[in-house]
Amino acid sequence: MAILTKEEAKAIIDKVLSFAQADETEVTLSGGRTGNIRYARNTVNTSGETDEIGLSITSVFGKKSGSTTINELDDESLKRAVARAEEIARLAPENPEYMPMLGPQTYAEAKTFAPATNSINPDYRAQLAIDSIKPCKDNNLTAAGYLEDFSGFVATGNSKGLFGYNQRTSVDFTVTVRTADGTGSGYAGRDFNDASLLKAGPVTNIAVQKARASVNAQAIEPGKYTVILEPMAANDLLRLLTFGMDARSADEGRSFLSKKGGGTKIGEKLFDERVNIYSDPNHPDIPAAPWTAEGLPAEKTTWVENGVVKNMFYSRYWAQKQGVNPVPRPSGVIFEGGDQSLADMIRNTERGVLVTRFWYIRAVDPQTLLYTGLTRDGTFYIENGQIKFPVKNFRFNESPIIMLNNIEAMGKPERTGGNMVPPMKIRDFTFTSLSDAV
Repeated sequence: MAILTKEEAKAIIDKVLSFAQADETEVTLSGGRTGNIRYARNTVNTSGETDEIGLSITSVFGKKSGSTTINELDDESLKRAVARAEEIARLAPENPEYMPMLGPQTYAEAKTFAPATNSINPDYRAQLAIDSIKPCKDNNLTAAGYLEDFSGFVATGNSKGLFGYNQRTSVDFTVTVRTADGTGSGYAGRDFNDASLLKAGPVTNIAVQKARASVNAQAIEPGKYTVILEPMAANDLLRLLTFGMDARSADEGRSFLSKKGGGTKIGEKLFDERVNIYSDPNHPDIPAAPWTAEGLPAEKTTWVENGVVKNMFYSRYWAQKQGVNPVPRPSGVIFEGGDQSLADMIRNTERGVLVTRFWYIRAVDPQTLLYTGLTRDGTFYIENGQIKFPVKNFRFNESPIIMLNNIEAMGKPERTGGNMVPPMKIRDFTFTSLSDAV
């Protein structure tokens, strides 16, 4: 399906709005092409491409709302969809937290679309699989990987005159490599908006090196260790911190940002002074859509500055209730880092553990952000500045709040999981038990 232009999308949205009789009507039109290729045991087993378009309508009478979705855009289908949404709205209970729809907004131009990603075809996906599988076969290793690419658009409009349009591309590639005897495992992944930045061979080689180096892992005693977290591992935990910065949860006493007896910790220094976290929809490495889930313009926002909490997410409803301006949740965040490389951190570590990534992370205590989970796909013991041997995986119990107070060093941020996160050296990280999983 060709991506609809801004003018084509607006014409359809305006047509839907012309059929509406509700007090307020909101229309979202989106579509695009999603492609993928998957391989396991060094053999491609699935590949495909889908073209989809969909339109959703939300109708509101007072504080009663109803929604419907459709993927047919002829006039009669659109009229029926509007009527159905309005019928549901009339039958729905009132929503006491409903906020009136926004009027016209000014959205900045977003740099979320890359022609290289838009031009991906089956030949590109096949070649990527070849580039990943070949170094594994050459080294008697087994690869399992997945690539997904997307190219599409979204447009939104309402009966109060709001309209926004954005084109977006993305590409996400991950690969797991295992040794023939199954005792070694490595993992690597990359995600971008621009496919020209993705090189499957070098990414796979990282996983190959980790798989070969992690054969016959040794057990060491659980306990508190200095850890060096690669960006993927750091992101696995730090993203949980940003997810928890919701103002309503803090005001209601359910958050790590809640004070005992009432109030929040806004303005308090909770982390090492080197911790700076912000979001920016115009960041060149993680560009984001120009509007948020509630239709507000996306803006650069500082969340933590020199260890001090500066902002929390406020929905429009909660902001009005608290008498403040809404602060939207960002789609991605930037954790500022330092100037040490991963090699520097290893070289300066007397005794520690290098972690590739975490998995199966689960909350233990939301009010302290304590989490538990496991290391996976490449965990190594460091002694006197050198990687000595692979170690069996650990279960950990740790909080990103504690992590960000135990920083010894940080490196340059890298894109991982839609965020910009640096490698980090953390002291006194808590490993509670061993795991036999590879």
